[in-house]
Amino acid sequence: MSNESGPSQRAREMRDKAQELELAAAHAQDPVERQRLRDRAIHIREKSEQENGRGSGTMDPM
Repeated sequence: MSNESGPSQRAREMRDKAQELELAAAHAQDPVERQRLRDRAIHIREKSEQENGRGSGTMDPM
């Protein structure tokens, strides 16, 4: 069984959620909503880095 669960899986989920929010922000018509989505994505990435170490919120391990 792979040791892929736990922090690695959580980091991937957080990164994916942040990416979805950034995509939604790019398509948002309302500037206030666009900024809210971007702020939420930044918050998720920062939380991912705090929980899983720097870089885990932005890159897949090779």
